[in-house]
Amino acid sequence: MDYNILIGGKAGQGVETAAILLTDIIHQAGLNIFSSKDYMSRIRGGHNFVTIRFSEKEIYSHSNDYDLIISLDTNTLDIHLKDLKKDGYIIQGSDIDFSYHNLLSLNAKKISSDAGNPRAYNSVLLGAATKFFNLPIDSLENVFSKHFSSLIIKQNLAAFMEGYDSSVKIHDTFIFKKIPNKILSNSNESFAAGSYAGGLTFYSAYPMTPSTSIMKFLSGIQKEAGILVEQAEDEISAINMAIGASFAGARAMTGSSGGGFSLMVEGLGLSGITETPLVIAEVQRPGPATGLSTRTEQSDLLFTVFASQGEFPRVVTTIINHEDAFTKGIRSLNIAEKYQIPVIVLSDQYLADAVKTTTDFDLEEIVLEDSILREKVEDYKRYEFTESGISPRLIPGSIDGMTVLYDSHEHNEKGEIVEDSFTRNKMMAKRMNKEALILENEIIEPEYFGHNEPEYVLVGFGSTWGALREVAEIFEEENLKIGSLIFSDIWPLPRKKIEELNSHNPIFINVEQNFTGQLANLISMKTYIKFRNNILKYDGRPLSVKEIYTKAKEIISYD
Repeated sequence: MDYNILIGGKAGQGVETAAILLTDIIHQAGLNIFSSKDYMSRIRGGHNFVTIRFSEKEIYSHSNDYDLIISLDTNTLDIHLKDLKKDGYIIQGSDIDFSYHNLLSLNAKKISSDAGNPRAYNSVLLGAATKFFNLPIDSLENVFSKHFSSLIIKQNLAAFMEGYDSSVKIHDTFIFKKIPNKILSNSNESFAAGSYAGGLTFYSAYPMTPSTSIMKFLSGIQKEAGILVEQAEDEISAINMAIGASFAGARAMTGSSGGGFSLMVEGLGLSGITETPLVIAEVQRPGPATGLSTRTEQSDLLFTVFASQGEFPRVVTTIINHEDAFTKGIRSLNIAEKYQIPVIVLSDQYLADAVKTTTDFDLEEIVLEDSILREKVEDYKRYEFTESGISPRLIPGSIDGMTVLYDSHEHNEKGEIVEDSFTRNKMMAKRMNKEALILENEIIEPEYFGHNEPEYVLVGFGSTWGALREVAEIFEEENLKIGSLIFSDIWPLPRKKIEELNSHNPIFINVEQNFTGQLANLISMKTYIKFRNNILKYDGRPLSVKEIYTKAKEIISYD
């Protein structure tokens, strides 16, 4: 059994703080959580909301069906009442004029004022919600101390307990137990932590929603971790700083969203031709231009695969969940270092901001790739022709008497500028040979859930992993021959699994958060597999389990 809460109100009403507190209370109870947020690009007003889904079992995505709505304004109810379950409840302050058959209305203004702090209004409602689900409150003081100064903890606790005592216990189904080694984080934080575990020593970026929390996390630990974090004046500077740091021997990364990545494209080509290891975190939001700056989308996929002038090997991989985000931080740095290429890690606002309980990350078996030359060699050639395409990489100044030549022009083995056809062709082949090697040794096949001989296969990538997995489980319970195939690595495109599924002659249904079905187009280009049906969403909101399930059923019924 899982439950789902929505907390909604205007920007400036403390929606996010209330959600953080309630999420922490649920986490302290030992339950699994998936929390997502929807917010406008404004400081005051408008409509923001956070959903908190929780259960004793593992949860992989959000839901749009609510057991409880905590309403901080009437607009929340106007928008979301349609998604409240038939037996769902509303908790609100008595200053909100709204009537409903399952309504708990508390005089939160008076209660918080009597507690000595009128701003503790939300704590009253949180107390009521905690009682509503019979959540334990033995860790309450610890929770509040993490988020409030000592001056206001007492008032907020008093307001919370008054709301708790004024509420009713509706759901009493959980057996509470501490789940060992569970942590709460969003996927940007998990990725940043994984990057640190992967040996990151330099990160440069210009703040751009929704990638900024990567830089925020790293800047918070940089002194203890030995990481230099630089806020550049723009994304052009950010990528060139990272390339320079990598050239000098740092394990380097930069990050942005689609608009910032647009400015990085020339620098991406510099990394490609100079064979300088580089990781770029590209956390997507809807475009073009500013688009919907605080919303989510998957529309930069083909852009990252084909961006920059000319051709060179690269890896494009996507984050599918919070555990994967940590692993991708390590793996992306390793691949960039091993093959001396740029690696682009795609995420999106939905996953970047979503908070989930995850098992504590294992640091014991981490291996860091190191391709740096540390011994003196005669007649050193930075771009020496090798069978693998990987040349010996020397850090300038690290070995006396050895010189590194480096230039954005085409070059010979030593790094000297050339323009002859023979060397150009051979150098292009050298670089591009890495692609086949990467595909064979590094690229991970998409993950499949569902029937072994499916009649229909839902295909997606990245952050739709959780919803597609849950949809596959629903169809399995209904004994339908349907499965979900979710790509994590995108380029070079892994083809074995989808071609194996194609041998059963299923109908492929493309599931993406963009207008044109970019992954489907890429698959069709590389495999000749055609997609007859699409489930596409591009309004800036994430696809839910219910949406995918409902639309998939419509397609199946029509066929």
